[in-house]
Amino acid sequence: MLKAFAVFLLLAGTVALAEEPAVTVEKKVEKGKNHFETEFVPGGRLQLEVRSGAVRISGTDRDLISIHYEGRNDEDISDVVVHCRKTANNARLEVSGGPRNDFQVWIEIPRETQLKVRMPFGDLNIDQVHGGKDVELHAGQLSIAVGDPKDFAQIEASVYTGELNLSALGVDKGGLFRSYKKDGPGKYRLYAHVGSGELDLR
Repeated sequence: MLKAFAVFLLLAGTVALAEEPAVTVEKKVEKGKNHFETEFVPGGRLQLEVRSGAVRISGTDRDLISIHYEGRNDEDISDVVVHCRKTANNARLEVSGGPRNDFQVWIEIPRETQLKVRMPFGDLNIDQVHGGKDVELHAGQLSIAVGDPKDFAQIEASVYTGELNLSALGVDKGGLFRSYKKDGPGKYRLYAHVGSGELDLR
């Protein structure tokens, strides 16, 4: 009797696993091209690891992640590499390589995106992206278009050394270890941090 019951449980587990849909993981690597593009659903979660430079991230009405980059000369992008790992509604992209200076990156993503960005140095501008944001810049200038502050359940911003300009929230601070935190009625969370430099929420 116990043996029959054990066999029944084993068969039931096997059927359950068979009925569970498989998760499709798409991996893509491109090197030496000045443009990268992949489909991505609105409302998904996107993690970007971007090398230092001048980077602009913009929300659009297209269901795509599109990356364009350029250096002072065409040969400057010959060793730029884009790594992409994507599931149905999650993606992780890493942009690496390229020239030491004068490197610009334009990234377009669906307007409704849950965005996480990590970048070492440079100028990072985020505009027209609706959704939660988790952004860290080690040193440089970070500028984020907030939109309506009421869309956020929590806004947290900080700089270790530099300027904290929160014109969207009526706050302006400078000096060492400046921070701001406020809860709100919305559903998103905004976290932005700059180690040394300037943070603008506009």
